Amino acid sequence: MVKDSKKIWYKAARTIVKAGQLPMAVNDTLLELLQLIMTEEQADFISIFKKPSLSINQIREKTTLSEEVLNQTLNELMDNGVVVGVPSRRTGIMVYRLLGPFPGLFEMQFTRGETGEKQIKLAHLFNKMFEEMSEGTQRNYDHIVAQFKKFPPITRVVPVEEEIEDVPVDKILPYEEASKIVNKYDDIALVHCYCRHEKDLLEDSCKVTNERLNCLLLGKSAKFAIDHNFGNKISKEEAIKIINKASDEGLVHKAFHTHLKPELDEEAICNCCKCCCGIFSLFWNGVMPYHCYTSYLAKVFDDICIGCGTCVEKCPMEAIELEDAIAVVNESRCIGCGVCVHHCPEDAMELERTGNREVFVPPPRIKTT
Repeated sequence: MVKDSKKIWYKAARTIVKAGQLPMAVNDTLLELLQLIMTEEQADFISIFKKPSLSINQIREKTTLSEEVLNQTLNELMDNGVVVGVPSRRTGIMVYRLLGPFPGLFEMQFTRGETGEKQIKLAHLFNKMFEEMSEGTQRNYDHIVAQFKKFPPITRVVPVEEEIEDVPVDKILPYEEASKIVNKYDDIALVHCYCRHEKDLLEDSCKVTNERLNCLLLGKSAKFAIDHNFGNKISKEEAIKIINKASDEGLVHKAFHTHLKPELDEEAICNCCKCCCGIFSLFWNGVMPYHCYTSYLAKVFDDICIGCGTCVEKCPMEAIELEDAIAVVNESRCIGCGVCVHHCPEDAMELERTGNREVFVPPPRIKTT
């Protein structure tokens, strides 16, 4: 029986959206994007992922493919950044996870830093997809924002390490310093910043840094990236140098955790700017709230602050204003990144530890003409 091609792609798109973290419509843009990344046979295959993660044994039960063809299909999907396969820590059996559109497919398509015609087209398609998502959020603002409150935070903000004191931490966040996170892992992969690379492909390059190789994958994610040529293995010392340079450039350190649960292992550390970071961009472009975990809050010493405005300029959340020539922090918007503290020329700010907290800032309402 010949399968209907349109139904195959639509079903594949729905399966990928379900595997992701963001509510998203299946439309022509997403379908065109997926057709650049995989073949129709692969699209048909991924519909077996009724759950985002399946063990190799569960996959064998759901397919009639021979072992040889199955392994080839899975390897191609991993090489194409559609599926991630890692051994279970408990059993050692391979577990394969289907990636959602964002985070997921977006990162994997730009992690290698490729600049061919395919990557340029993908960059424009992802950009169009995000624009369409913005239009959808703005049209249904109250309903969509309420729905986002049901989703867990995507990231945990890790503060600039020089600006925090050595204090006991909550069990839920065993490591707050980026260097201590890095030192937990023997496998560390250095990959292209996918967000800045997409902006380069769109000819809208970063306004903050010229560095592109400054995203770190950790543990099993690093090993996968190294095995499938998404990144290169580096030492802990090299990783810490990259993090320190990012701090000095005013970038925000974000840790991504397995299954978005901060009590589980970190999968990656990104060093993010307001102009390129996918999560910051989706917030500022009115797609989604800024929703993260953090443990710190910026505080101002009124008697030292001279109102120079450096912190206002550097804050990626625009959480600081000058009132009577003194910096004032909007605590509901502060993500505790420490960028303002690190760059204050008068040492008039500090990071105050709050314990684990969630920050949820609704996206701006975008005026349409």
